[in-house]
Amino acid sequence: MTIEHWLLPDGVEDILPETASKIEQGRRILLDLFRSWGYEYIIPPKLEYLESLLTGTGRDLDLKTFKVIDQLSGRMMGLPADLTPQAARIDAHSLGQDAVTRLCYADFVLQSRPAHMLASRSPLKVGAELFGEPSLAGDVEIISLMIEALNQLGMQSVQLELGDVRFFRALMAETALPEPVQAQFFDLVQKKAHDELAEMTQRHALPETLAELICELPMMAGDSRILDQVKDKFKDWPGLVVAIDDLAYLSELISARNQNVQVSFDLSELRGLHYHTGMVFSVFLRESGQSVARGGRYDNIGAVFGRARPATGFDIELLMISETIPTVPDARRVHVVAHADGNLQEQWRMTEQLRASGDIVLEGEAIKSPGDWDLVWLTDEWQLREITSE
Repeated sequence: MTIEHWLLPDGVEDILPETASKIEQGRRILLDLFRSWGYEYIIPPKLEYLESLLTGTGRDLDLKTFKVIDQLSGRMMGLPADLTPQAARIDAHSLGQDAVTRLCYADFVLQSRPAHMLASRSPLKVGAELFGEPSLAGDVEIISLMIEALNQLGMQSVQLELGDVRFFRALMAETALPEPVQAQFFDLVQKKAHDELAEMTQRHALPETLAELICELPMMAGDSRILDQVKDKFKDWPGLVVAIDDLAYLSELISARNQNVQVSFDLSELRGLHYHTGMVFSVFLRESGQSVARGGRYDNIGAVFGRARPATGFDIELLMISETIPTVPDARRVHVVAHADGNLQEQWRMTEQLRASGDIVLEGEAIKSPGDWDLVWLTDEWQLREITSE
């Protein structure tokens, strides 16, 4: 059997120079933007003990996490599949501030299972997290920052979907069913499996009104008109009426600020990571329907680290939108043409000046193209001469 040593695992790919250049440009754009909004850059570790990496995050993230055994301690460790829990640990334990904290990051994560068939197992996550702000103002800030980030990456037309996990959680609390059964309902709602939901509600003999709401949850999606219908169905649930009002207010505010944003709603969008506690949101590519940015509120995740701080945030999968990132103008390429009589000290001085001014200077063998320049020794001095043909 011949081993093809160049093969990479499924969902893992090389990032070649052209794409890598655009991704690095996008990363710099976003980190500069986050800094201008007051977000401080963090670099979480590539390995953590499994109990701290996965505590409170749910089964889905557990399945996505690569696991290894620490040869020093014998304890199980994990490679982060999501950076939000690490940011929460840093806020709660490493920083420990009482004031509002704004953190941002940009790093590759590794996932044992891709999000879908065509997804990468090593996505580049660039995100921002806001800790300590319990009000709707925090959600407004985070979503506004996310939209501005996507605009600066070249996405001028944005499809934003809003949801809230409190609807599902309130319905499950009313059932008083054990957690494994609730997890089955969670999966069926995520899949919008209406028939299977109806069968499950019958099997567990749920009250008729409650069963109807659970079965209708996957269909509570659409434009702003759906909110009036949902509000009528949940009129006897005061906490959920407030959630509906928050969604309506946020939609109106975001639409007023951004004419290029089309807002829709889906109350069955629950996220597979289980740590969200309130409003959730996603941005989709209109052409493919794939989610390129997502986030939400996760107020309880810091409790296991000693402080249950209010929190909301988002991340963008930069690899998925590399095509939209503005291209950096090509720097001038200068080739040093060796000459036996040339003044080497003067050549070095000119080379350093050219590089300092932003030019790319190549010494030795390199492919030349029209539009490049040669640094040549002519009439007892080094001169620049444009290459007009190959």
